[in-house]
Amino acid sequence: KEVLRLINTELLKQKIDSSGYRFSWIAKQLKLSSYGFRKKLNNDTEFKVSEVSKICKILTINDKERDTIFFCKD
Repeated sequence: KEVLRLINTELLKQKIDSSGYRFSWIAKQLKLSSYGFRKKLNNDTEFKVSEVSKICKILTINDKERDTIFFCKD
């Protein structure tokens, strides 16, 4: 049975690490606390469409990468 996960956490963390941006700075750009961002990153809560859009702009994530990160399947 195929299960839809919210996000590919590892791939998104890799993109953040390679971007050179601080985790807390990205959270601030999304108007989230570091705790709130971490909850979303760990699939505890969902990202809003506007947050996904902003993350893609900040990290220069293209449409294919966006779909792989935010709409991944197990």
